[in-house]
Amino acid sequence: MLKVAIVGASGYTGVELLRLLYCHPEVAVTCVTSEQSAGKRISEVFPTLRGRCDMLLENLEPVRIADKADFIFTALPHKAAMEVVPTFIKLGKRVVDLSADYRLHDPKEYAKWYEPHLSPELLKQAVYGLPEVRRAKIAEADLVANPGCYPTSIILGLAPLLKKRLIDPATIIADSKSGVTGAGRSAKVENLFCEVNDGFKAYGVGGVHRHIPETEQELALLAGKKVTISFTPHLVPMDRGILSTIYATPVVAQTTADLLAVYEEYYQGEPFVRVLPAGSFPSTAHVRGSNFCDIGLTVDSRTGRVIVVSVIDNLVKGAAGQAIQNLNIMNGFPESLGLEGLALFP
Repeated sequence: MLKVAIVGASGYTGVELLRLLYCHPEVAVTCVTSEQSAGKRISEVFPTLRGRCDMLLENLEPVRIADKADFIFTALPHKAAMEVVPTFIKLGKRVVDLSADYRLHDPKEYAKWYEPHLSPELLKQAVYGLPEVRRAKIAEADLVANPGCYPTSIILGLAPLLKKRLIDPATIIADSKSGVTGAGRSAKVENLFCEVNDGFKAYGVGGVHRHIPETEQELALLAGKKVTISFTPHLVPMDRGILSTIYATPVVAQTTADLLAVYEEYYQGEPFVRVLPAGSFPSTAHVRGSNFCDIGLTVDSRTGRVIVVSVIDNLVKGAAGQAIQNLNIMNGFPESLGLEGLALFP
């Protein structure tokens, strides 16, 4: 049984990790931490866990946590993660970090979008944890940087086109919508019910959203050249889910049938990517609570552009589910272990 700690367990990602790991036959959660709720039982913070997980939340003391667990999930905000991850690595623990702290390879790029990095020596060691793209490297890694939710939906939506050099990377536009849980659990006026209900708004407009650099980094690796995208995120008045509509211009004229064949071949055997048939497009309702990414696409006959629609649950494939998928790969478990659940519908 693999002993696992969840550092930062009192956020939405933390409770999602606990919900999914409760059904994982090879994992025992032995430690949960929260700076704000230390001393409380996790089931007091999240009553959905009552009677199933009633562990006491502890303060974040890395050495003591490392004594209790072999594998660490760090579900902390950026900067907070890089203050403790180096200690876990030095103590021989394997880590999946769900913050942004180890996603970017270049410390100068990280400083540009966030702040100076406290452990830049680990950036080259960290593996970007998108299994469908980095599976072999994830298996050997001690530190995996779990991808952001928006980048997951966009990269999976574009990977076959870029890998096969079928689109012009300079023409990519990604228009994404997210549920409110994507903003985290901390109290913010702009996320109050009365602020978001019956509304639909763009934010981070004009190329300023912090998920842009990791998205471009990974798309460039797929394309074999620098990629600059136009990305606009939107907030939708729902709890969870991301839908990305992605536009690009083909290098040569393509048909929908031809591109669907490319996607079906590329994702053949992938346990969590479902390519929809021609004329079908995905809904966030059909992946809610699951680790699936559903993808539909078409070629606009008027403009010739490719349009790809990609959906995920931002808390599962966009966070906790993907983190557990990475844990499975790193430990030689079946990749779907603990993640077999279907979407919640309605």
